[in-house]
Amino acid sequence: MKAAVDELKPILSRAGISSTGRYLIGTVQGDVHDIGKNIVIMMLEGNGWEVTDLGVDVSPEQFCNAVQNGNFDIVGMSALLTTTMVKQAETIKAFQTTGLKGKVKVMIGGAPVTQDYADEIGADAYAANAVEAVRKAASLISMTEKEA
Repeated sequence: MKAAVDELKPILSRAGISSTGRYLIGTVQGDVHDIGKNIVIMMLEGNGWEVTDLGVDVSPEQFCNAVQNGNFDIVGMSALLTTTMVKQAETIKAFQTTGLKGKVKVMIGGAPVTQDYADEIGADAYAANAVEAVRKAASLISMTEKEA
């Protein structure tokens, strides 16, 4: 899949697709599953997003450092294990503590994650699959533009 995305990137660039926005993504600390995250990345890039992938087992501090040092519109966090979902909440709390919560929108996803959980922890959006992630990301950007 990664090889296919690498092949598609130059074609998409030549097609003149302008950047939709900048998206930071990673699988939360304690979780090494990345198939779903990689599918989301492929779909985002195919829809014009510039994606920075922090990989797997990403701590709240690593997410915060990346947001502080980058110019991202959205941060996406994936968790496949119920035991690692708490790291999504911890990362959002870290964003609040460091004053970064208002700087970026936060999306969460993963097999055990639900809309109720996203609401409970203060995420800006939840996506159940890659297609929905692209749609919700575009919606978050539209909301941000209206707020400005």
